[in-house]
Amino acid sequence: MTGLGRIKPAARVSGQKQDVWSIINEAAAASPKQPIVNMGQGFFGYNPPDFILNAAKEALDRVECNQYSPTKGRPRLKKAIADAYSPFWGREIDPETEVTITTGANEGMLSAFMAFIEPGDEVIIFEPFFDQYISNIEMPGGKIVTVPLHPPSTGATRTSSAADWAVDFEELEKAITPKTKMIVLNTPHNPVGKVFSKKELQKIGHLCVKNEIIILSDEVYDRLYYVPFTRMSTLSPEIEALTITVGSAGKNFYATGWRVGWLMGPADLIKYVSAAHTRICYSSVSPLQEACAVGFEQASAQGFWDSTIHDMKSKMDRFNKVWDELGMPYSDPEGGYFVLVNMNKVKLPEDYPFPDHVASRPRDFKLAWFLIQEVGVAAIPPTEFYTDKNAHLAEDYVRFAVCKDDEVLEEAKNRLRGLKKYME
Repeated sequence: MTGLGRIKPAARVSGQKQDVWSIINEAAAASPKQPIVNMGQGFFGYNPPDFILNAAKEALDRVECNQYSPTKGRPRLKKAIADAYSPFWGREIDPETEVTITTGANEGMLSAFMAFIEPGDEVIIFEPFFDQYISNIEMPGGKIVTVPLHPPSTGATRTSSAADWAVDFEELEKAITPKTKMIVLNTPHNPVGKVFSKKELQKIGHLCVKNEIIILSDEVYDRLYYVPFTRMSTLSPEIEALTITVGSAGKNFYATGWRVGWLMGPADLIKYVSAAHTRICYSSVSPLQEACAVGFEQASAQGFWDSTIHDMKSKMDRFNKVWDELGMPYSDPEGGYFVLVNMNKVKLPEDYPFPDHVASRPRDFKLAWFLIQEVGVAAIPPTEFYTDKNAHLAEDYVRFAVCKDDEVLEEAKNRLRGLKKYME
């Protein structure tokens, strides 16, 4: 920053290394392989279903839907969410006190951290992590403590379930200190595709009950699971009392640009999250909240929840055939729409002209750059979702998002077959 003398940006936004999204977008723009097949960022390549789109269009014609919503969310949406989730909870969720609507799941999580984290409080997150967790925790002064998910030892040689990315519970217990205020859990997990088992969740929940730790359960992919899925809040009354569950209309309804999310949990936790949300952005987008309410009201009758699982699993299986063809192992996802592929077998040319900001990063950044430049497919290097200490665990992996049209998936597969000449 020049020309401003003593005026300097805050450390939280300055001096950081270039982020992965900038690097990948820059590479994509510079690639000779145009147009790029973008399987990097997790946005959908298709629209929400008509019944949800039509609800959004109709909402725009209503005066009240174009004005401020109540800060805690539109009553219709809160009720629709409570009605949709009460059967899973085995009790009636109170839409007035146990649900709050946020401007996307990300702002909801920021509100949760702002509500409970004081400077010096520790928050445990699992690596790899959604990168926004870091800045959201640091904003109120929280200290991040990481516990890695350990990849399978055979990850470079054979395909195995994403379930094989394992928590070392001794490591987790050692990470807990008197300053631990919160633990963040993501299931189904981005980018691993792991659905935490009931047994794993019970162990985590037991540690949190024992130590009085709030659980922020990021369940934004909760409608995309291919194995049995357990919701953290449903394990026991004691665990539920400590758990804030995060949801996302963007993930549920193929509408990531709508920025409608929600948090559910005990009234004595949610009221503080709502208070923080009020101070961050006051209220969230009114017409899209109304459309999401219709989405929840009609989804089951439309067969939407079943079809979304079937369709995404079909896309995942369709895309992953190329790795079986190439003999390249991957972590077979249990949920979500990301797949981690182990590219240990890809041999990068020793003299390849990587730019300095890529050459200085772990091998997965080089792999991602190489894929864009030589094959024309954009993917994400997962070491961006690790601390430097544990980045080595993922340096041979690359993350692909399969939430694209089938034609795009087929074109990506055709291009990825070009990796054969770079493999052992």
